[in-house]
Amino acid sequence: MTRLQRPAIQLLLVVAVLVLAELPIAWHYLVSWPGDQWQVDIEVYREAARSLVYGRPIYEQLTESPQLLPFTYPPFAAIVALPMALLPFGALGWVWTALQVAATYATVLIAFRRLLDRVAPWGWLAAALLTVPMLYLLPVSDGVRFGQVNAFLVLACLADLALPTGRWHRWCGAWIGLATAIKLTPGVFFVHFAVCRRWRELAAGLAAAAAATIAAALVLPEASVAFWGGALSDPNRLGPNRGTSNQSLRGAILRLGPDGTAGTALWLFAALVVAVIGFALARRAYRAGDPVAEVAAVGLMAVLLSPVAWVHHFAWMVVVIAALLGDGRERRRVVFAGVVTVWFLCRLPWWGISWVANDWPVLWFGKLLQNSFTLGALVALALLWKVVQPPKSCVQ
Repeated sequence: MTRLQRPAIQLLLVVAVLVLAELPIAWHYLVSWPGDQWQVDIEVYREAARSLVYGRPIYEQLTESPQLLPFTYPPFAAIVALPMALLPFGALGWVWTALQVAATYATVLIAFRRLLDRVAPWGWLAAALLTVPMLYLLPVSDGVRFGQVNAFLVLACLADLALPTGRWHRWCGAWIGLATAIKLTPGVFFVHFAVCRRWRELAAGLAAAAAATIAAALVLPEASVAFWGGALSDPNRLGPNRGTSNQSLRGAILRLGPDGTAGTALWLFAALVVAVIGFALARRAYRAGDPVAEVAAVGLMAVLLSPVAWVHHFAWMVVVIAALLGDGRERRRVVFAGVVTVWFLCRLPWWGISWVANDWPVLWFGKLLQNSFTLGALVALALLWKVVQPPKSCVQ
């Protein structure tokens, strides 16, 4: 086999592996899935883009019945979504699914680089094989089910911190800023930059987010006022916060109680404790020169601390698993990564809600399952703390 033949063959094998792996998911959610639930989230973005084209108020327009979903993202996201208005909705779902698979593969290439370096020159094919179980993680497959953007946000944040070299380093943080202008949750990285006193990255991220937001405000002044002046703070636009799909700390506390002021106080206390631990871990990873673990820790903060974190928001688990695995040489790290992978491959929250709904014995176990992704994120945080070592200069 010549040097020219090997890359071509490897590329064909990569495409074949990814297509065959994704085919059952795509068939389930793009062919067999009920039409009234088909790609409902990407439809939200597409309708916002169509509203711009037709001159409709983007925050008053709803998707078709029975979903009737509003656009809940910053105006800049509607501008970015404009190409979606050019495609028929049926074609968009397939294109978006293919792009999500590609984004997940790119995330694996970056996040699992330490392991992939061990199998060079077949790293591209090995990355495709590693992508297969990642595509079946419930948060990732749910992203395909709904037509979500989380795979791209994760990739943007990971690439921003794990790839910068040379001249690009001075702009580190910019992709995170743009991601925040599309969907606010990546803004948690700004807190991380401040904790680490990484002022250059913080300035680049804030500048990029501000530039995108201001540009959107100049183009869409009424929509910007509607979002920042009301739609952003309207909890009814986000769906039922107490539902099982909300696996943030707040979602779990809403389901488990207590209610009212006591519940809010408990949530704020729990969020504070988790934030202190999580951002300390991210700082440790940064000082240890482990950007994958750094992104994994901050990604866990994005889902745990947010008032609302739907199951598909846990797409960060791809990076978390890679951070736990490392280069695959340590047995305990392989076990840790395997446990988290199996945990998020299973539909544990939905098993839990069935357990509770049927009032089966040991009801507390059913409630534990119902909140299992919240618990899984906390467990992953603890496991990361065990594998991310402080820099040698800090060890006494």
